[in-house]
Amino acid sequence: MDNLKLYIIWLCFVLSAAELLGPEAQKKDKDDENSVENVKEESSNDPEYFNEFSEALNNEFKQMKDLREYAEALSKAAEFLKGDVGDKELDPAQVESGLEQVDHTLKLLKKTFFRHDPNWLQDAKGVGTHENELGNSAENPQDILDALPPLPEQEEPMLSPELQTAKDIYEDAVDKLERRTPDLRGTILSIKEAADTGYVPAKIKLAWSYIYGEGVELDVQKAKDIFEKLAAEGNADAHGGMGFLYANGIAVPVSQAKALVHYTMGALGQSDYAQMALAYRHWAGVTVPSSCPKALELYMKVASKVASQVSLSGGPAVHRVRLMDELDGVSTGSALDTDLIEYYQLLAEKGDVQAQIGLGQLHFQGGRGVTLDQSKALHYFKQAAKSGNAVANAFLGKIYLEGGDGIKADNATALEYFKKAAELNNPVGQSGMGLMYLQGRGVAKDSAKAYKYFTVAANQGWVEGQLHLGFMYFSGIGVKRDFKKANKYFSLASQSGHVLALYHLAQMHAQGLGVMRSCPTAAELFKNVCERGRWGSRLMLAHRAYKARDSDSAFLQYLSLAERGYEVAQSNAAFLLDDGETRLFSEPESWARALQLWSRAAAQGCAGARVKLGDYHYYGLGTPQDLDTAAHHYRVASEQLHNAQATFNLGYMHERGLGLSRDLHLAKRCYDLAADASPDARLPAALALARLHAHSAIENMLESFWQSPLAVIFLTGESTLLSNWDVYLITVLVGALGIVVYLRRPPQPAN
Repeated sequence: MDNLKLYIIWLCFVLSAAELLGPEAQKKDKDDENSVENVKEESSNDPEYFNEFSEALNNEFKQMKDLREYAEALSKAAEFLKGDVGDKELDPAQVESGLEQVDHTLKLLKKTFFRHDPNWLQDAKGVGTHENELGNSAENPQDILDALPPLPEQEEPMLSPELQTAKDIYEDAVDKLERRTPDLRGTILSIKEAADTGYVPAKIKLAWSYIYGEGVELDVQKAKDIFEKLAAEGNADAHGGMGFLYANGIAVPVSQAKALVHYTMGALGQSDYAQMALAYRHWAGVTVPSSCPKALELYMKVASKVASQVSLSGGPAVHRVRLMDELDGVSTGSALDTDLIEYYQLLAEKGDVQAQIGLGQLHFQGGRGVTLDQSKALHYFKQAAKSGNAVANAFLGKIYLEGGDGIKADNATALEYFKKAAELNNPVGQSGMGLMYLQGRGVAKDSAKAYKYFTVAANQGWVEGQLHLGFMYFSGIGVKRDFKKANKYFSLASQSGHVLALYHLAQMHAQGLGVMRSCPTAAELFKNVCERGRWGSRLMLAHRAYKARDSDSAFLQYLSLAERGYEVAQSNAAFLLDDGETRLFSEPESWARALQLWSRAAAQGCAGARVKLGDYHYYGLGTPQDLDTAAHHYRVASEQLHNAQATFNLGYMHERGLGLSRDLHLAKRCYDLAADASPDARLPAALALARLHAHSAIENMLESFWQSPLAVIFLTGESTLLSNWDVYLITVLVGALGIVVYLRRPPQPAN
């Protein structure tokens, strides 16, 4: 029976080849040759046109030659699959799948190569019409690729029973980490158990845990030993780890050349850490020449991994906390106090709907010190839904639509909850209904209804409605393909930080679809996508370590993310060095490292880092003192980033003539601008202005004194009007004024 199937498929192949290369095709070729001759005669007087014509003709002949070679290769493959394979036995299912792929590919090639006459021939005849291929889904190359059946997945090598058990333990532990389990130590010990068995991914994870001091004692030497051994075996992730160690001088001497080699090797092996680190270096020009195309290529690879792992909801929330803002008393909302969470739980159990919704969303999205837990989210949303709350019904629909964490996906239940929320004009429910109609989940597919629901949700500002509208216009589903409208809705959704919106917007800028092609814009957007990968949760773990007063662990975690290009991680690592929190380096080395990290963060637009750069050059910390450079950094932070502290510092430098020309009027203007820029700067600016006015008054008084006749009398002591006691009193007053002026001299920078 299997042989009969093979012969039938082979017969289809022969007939297809005969249709391509048989008498009818030859006849058509002759007709085309006659047409070509006519075109040659008509264009013989135009050498430029004839050259273009000849080049196009050569290309067409080359395509025909490639097609014949491809047909011969297929013929040989068919003979192989018919059984002429020597002593080897083929899996019948594999043979049938391969022949189906061959037959389908041949039909696509026939359709692609012989769909139309050559474009240049149509133009030469004057009968060609310009068609918008991107607007016609049948002509879009992406649709042809999408029509191809999926290639057979490569099976993973068989693992021994011990390694299979280790793999199961490791995957379970990683799943707990991604759900932000509070039992961090127990989870890492499970990974260590899998690593001791010899499972390589567990070894890599354990090595990073040694660097972070996460669940195990911080030991960078053990991490180095693991990375070195696996890198020698060609492991890409181990090369990424060695690149981190050499780039920062952790357990090894600093060597940017070796770091670059390891990052390159890791990137070639598809290590996401190495790819991001290398992409950032090309993007920012760190130790390598700046190259946007190279950065874009690497960022695209990592971004595709991130996008493939993200659900339509956008994934768990990640809160980015800037330590210098916490020091200044700025509320970052990084974590909720345990007592406050318990208070909300008490309110929720008593029937407070808002508390129930809030706790449900926290457990659904994670963050703020709350563990991801779909079961708890389901519990709180169901309590709130009893009162008919639209938000609760909408999120219940999302939970049942996606499933997970022990909850089975159920389209019918999801549709029921989405419908209740949509009837209450909730945009989350409306977007959910649109998705159900778009994908035909629980209802018949209806792109018109999907478009209607998405539009209503998008008009209310819901990010997922905007995202799906962008998808519809981008792909031409239910609407005419319109890249400009797709760009509009992707841009709106990206303002909320949705990963998929950022990803597709980056693709449009990279390919010039609906917008001008822009490598810098595309690279920056892809960088944002990469920074929303699952490794971004390390920011919250580092902050947790900082709050637990484990500064060395927090510093190394921030430093690993700083290598990936996270600006907030760069500024936080520099802050820990600046504040003397970490004991890993000597004080001079800490200043130099902090200066480097502040520089990288400032280059990414961090105003606080730019001010710190000015401070380091003003006081000579980690670099020789340079007041001109300090003034430059303050000016950039003031004029471009509108930082009040930088504006105040410029006023002080103008007042004292430090690195800038002494100008009391400019100083007053800077103090006024600082007060307007930030409410926190009003009191310091008011005191500085009072001092400035007092200083100006004293100078005016002294100037008037020395220009008066009294100064002559005081200097000569010859006066019939003043007694000796009067002269003595004037001398004391002038001396006191001189002492005041002396004491107000500019402070000397610290050594």
